[in-house]
Amino acid sequence: MRRTRVLAAVLALGAGLVVGAPPVLAAGSPAPRAAVAAESYTWKNARIDGGGFVPGIVFNRKEKNLAYARTDIGGAYRWQQSTKTWTPLLDSVGWNDWGHTGVVSLATDSVDPNRVYAAVGTYTNGWDPGNGAVLRSSDRGASWQKADLPFKLGGNMPGRGMGERLAVDPNKNSVLYLGAPSGKGLWRSTDSGATWSQVTNFPNVGNYVADPGDTSGYGNDNQGIVWVTFDESTGSAGSATKTLYVGVADKANAVYRSTDAGATWQRLAGQPTGYLAHKGVLDAVNGYLYLAYSDTGGPYDGGKGRLMRYATATGTWTDISPVAEADTYYGFSGLTVDRQHPGTVMATAYSSWWPDTQIFRSTDSGASWTKAWDYTSYPDRENRYTMDVSSSPWLTWGANPSPPEQTPKLGWMTEALEIDPFDSDRMMYGTGATIYGTEDLTKWDSGTRFTVKPMVQGLEETAVNDLAAPPSGGATLFSALGDIGGFRHTDLTKVPSMMYTSPNFTTTTSVDFAESNPDTVVRVGDLDSGPHIAFSTDNGANWFGGSDPSGVSGGGTVAAAADGSRFVWSPQGAGVQYTTGFGSSWQASSGIPAGAVVESDRVDPKTFYGFKSGKFYVSSDGGATFTASAATGLPAGDSVRFKALPGTKGDVWLAGGASDGAYGLWHSTDGGATFAKLANVEQADTVGFGKAATGASYQTLYTSAKIGGVRGIFRSTDKGVTWTRINDDAHQWGWTGAAITGDPRVYGRVYVSTNGRGVIYGDTSDTGGGTGGGGGGGTDPTPTPTPTGACAVTYKITNQWSGGFQADVQLANTGTAAWNGWSLGWSFADGQKVTQLWNAGFTQSGAAVTVKNTSWNGTVAAGSSVGFGFTGSWSGTNTKPTAFRLGDQTCTVS
Repeated sequence: MRRTRVLAAVLALGAGLVVGAPPVLAAGSPAPRAAVAAESYTWKNARIDGGGFVPGIVFNRKEKNLAYARTDIGGAYRWQQSTKTWTPLLDSVGWNDWGHTGVVSLATDSVDPNRVYAAVGTYTNGWDPGNGAVLRSSDRGASWQKADLPFKLGGNMPGRGMGERLAVDPNKNSVLYLGAPSGKGLWRSTDSGATWSQVTNFPNVGNYVADPGDTSGYGNDNQGIVWVTFDESTGSAGSATKTLYVGVADKANAVYRSTDAGATWQRLAGQPTGYLAHKGVLDAVNGYLYLAYSDTGGPYDGGKGRLMRYATATGTWTDISPVAEADTYYGFSGLTVDRQHPGTVMATAYSSWWPDTQIFRSTDSGASWTKAWDYTSYPDRENRYTMDVSSSPWLTWGANPSPPEQTPKLGWMTEALEIDPFDSDRMMYGTGATIYGTEDLTKWDSGTRFTVKPMVQGLEETAVNDLAAPPSGGATLFSALGDIGGFRHTDLTKVPSMMYTSPNFTTTTSVDFAESNPDTVVRVGDLDSGPHIAFSTDNGANWFGGSDPSGVSGGGTVAAAADGSRFVWSPQGAGVQYTTGFGSSWQASSGIPAGAVVESDRVDPKTFYGFKSGKFYVSSDGGATFTASAATGLPAGDSVRFKALPGTKGDVWLAGGASDGAYGLWHSTDGGATFAKLANVEQADTVGFGKAATGASYQTLYTSAKIGGVRGIFRSTDKGVTWTRINDDAHQWGWTGAAITGDPRVYGRVYVSTNGRGVIYGDTSDTGGGTGGGGGGGTDPTPTPTPTGACAVTYKITNQWSGGFQADVQLANTGTAAWNGWSLGWSFADGQKVTQLWNAGFTQSGAAVTVKNTSWNGTVAAGSSVGFGFTGSWSGTNTKPTAFRLGDQTCTVS
């Protein structure tokens, strides 16, 4: 990531706050329940590849090619060797548990590789209303069980690159340890993560805080226990490992050891002081504990650091630092041992932004070191590597730096560094923007250049602030993103060549286009110096900066007139402004408060709208003057998004609110003079429009909402009279409250914002359009187990591993009448067992499986379909079922 992230870190928090904290949902009186149909959607990411901080990479020590990565706000991933991509594992995290998309630690079981654990929770202060949890999986993250903790965890807190805080005993895998922040100490589980209790005799809960003067609870939280490392040589299979080491955020007492399986603990004698031990990596073959020290907790900061080696048999400490302390201006954090050749050790200078990060390598247990790059004659440098970012070309940031800087950089925030325990040539490391790796690492030792490439496909970690899908032009989608600005996608399946430049905002907060002239595009965002607004006249292909009114400190929101002739901007630090042309000069708008959210009418180029603190504002003179609407009953707070419908003047939809007041979806057909609240929508946070369904007279509506008692992504093709939930419990992505938009050119396609999982888009199996599904009444449909009419089934194995698999099933109504309840049956040929199933209920007797609808997806219109997924176990072979029955009907199998 760029140096600007250092300056924005306290405010942006890795993009976690850029999009706004999700609302705290409290219990309230139930809203009228609407009958909600369900439809099968296919969900993918608009490819960016990376885009955020990867603080941890973990390889399994028993099974080749089994590796995991954790992100600070975007969940966890498993490496898929066959495609060399990452598979997301926490998309099932729902709205109420949004904080569980922050992963502070991962542990993979070296006794049973099917088992994996994740310690989750985003903030330890009030920004995250929920406590942390330890998630456990027996199928490599395909499904999870949760153990709630009595304290918070901080996947996006200072110190998140230290670790791993969660560890499985390599001899007795029912035993796990977890290091807690906030003075909560060390915790242990003896039942494979199902329950946890504090290790009350552990002597030190830590005392280091990044910023004692910060009263928010973010910078001044005790970073606590930061890593746990077992000495596998001190145990035998089935017996608890006797010796383990624990790292503590305490500069005077950083490392402790137990030699009796945790019964007693002692501070390691002779250890260095004045530093935090970011990592503790054990080479049990040679009897060395390696430690990477920094004078701060990271991940952005670090002024001084040391590398130390501790001889476990003799207690001897050796300073093996590759450079003198006086020459460090960074801390050490990334640390790994080559398990094939344990004398080979590597470490990173994690906080060296300028001129680049540094990676060090030793093949003699730290006695001597070589560097990934060094100066020849300053400022010229020689690299041991070549960089190939052709798969993610935006990693150059379009920069043209002066030596000794280069582009692309080797990285920054490089706290995760791992050599594959089965392959000395493969190494991966995380940065603030991506995962880099090499598959010819040992060329380093022969003096031949090794190749560093992004190894990040499938891992999408951007926080999305805004989305816009134009009706014409080469751009399919514009995104406004935290930390890396945003992209113009012309092909959702390909990584764009570059983020927005000229200027390149650190974070883009709002983007809009002129509805009748989509070649005109505007974006606003945050930047340390330079303009906070930019314009394009060629559909976002090229950009030029505008000028800022006095006092602007941040992007805010922006709106383009329907014909592109003028703009209204509500920046941070200044009041609402308007301009004609491209912002060479601005004038203050009157009648509207500073900080209002602004949007444009999509037909009348002189009509603009605003919202602030429960009031809706309207301008009919191009933004010069606004008048407060007489509309009442709107949300009192500022957690509101609204949009005007393309093609119809004065048609406005507004979503937002909070559970302690007005909360829902409102519609105005008179330009905001009055609003009507939709009774069948209990809560709504976003609203957007897409291409109308076949035969429909109104554009398709999309929202992230709670309808019929269910949180999800919903679609309506009949102006909100009925709603279809189009996501499912396996695809929730935590918080999705920042932005949503349909595609004006492709029916059913929707773009969903996430807070750390990038831009998600969904496509429907109902390519011909169709009805909204479900009635508008106040009760759920009554299930009927034997629907009539033809059916078709698609059964797809989406993932398979030793002893386990994951499958998706789509059931289509190919008849002429709607189903009001359904029951699908099949038999397995090879003894497979369903272990967990989502979006339906199931029973299994021997080989026979019966799956029935839930209360909210029993209604399936003719021509529509419904989907569910499951994980299962298998041995020998895993043959797909060849026959399915819907009640008494035999289904076609595709």
